[in-house]
Amino acid sequence: MNSPVAEQALKRNAPGRPVSGPGPLAMFFKEFLRHPVMVGSIIPSSRKLIRTMLSRTDWANTKLFVEYGPGVGTFCQAVLDRMGPDATYIAIDTNADFIDYLARTINDPRFIPVLGSAADVRQIIRDHGHEQADYILSGLPFSTLPPGVGAKIATETAAALRVGGAFLVYQFSPKVRDFLKMGFERIDHAFEPINIPPAQLYWAWKD
Repeated sequence: MNSPVAEQALKRNAPGRPVSGPGPLAMFFKEFLRHPVMVGSIIPSSRKLIRTMLSRTDWANTKLFVEYGPGVGTFCQAVLDRMGPDATYIAIDTNADFIDYLARTINDPRFIPVLGSAADVRQIIRDHGHEQADYILSGLPFSTLPPGVGAKIATETAAALRVGGAFLVYQFSPKVRDFLKMGFERIDHAFEPINIPPAQLYWAWKD
């Protein structure tokens, strides 16, 4: 089940109707100016960051991939290219303009854009016929989220993942590790300098 915003956008993107509106960079920059705390960066992630962040995913055994804060879909095509034909990709964002944009520009039956909060991830995946996710990706700026929200997202994410799954997180501040520790014991870390700004990468595993 898509959100009302996504459903309306999908109808507008029916065959024969051209996609209109700003391009991804213009859209991303506009939303950064409107919501700098929530968007977190002035430009999307680099290709190098995307490849590294997704490199530890077991795609052959991925049936449900979830992303928090997909923005203009910087990771979306890379994930879809790697996923199997029977897998599902749920992208959750609180920004209705981003969800509308994704629904208009990504035409793939495996992709489900959802207007909602990452803190409600378990309910969202249940609403779409799943019990647990294999991997959850996030670029949300944990250090600037409202008090209590980051901790709830971390614990809800741990509960939403299957054993052996992982929470993939890219951040510009290492403070996110404090949130990850609330739900995960094993956390791998890397640093990606080829990005603006340079990013901290984390893989928090559910053992």
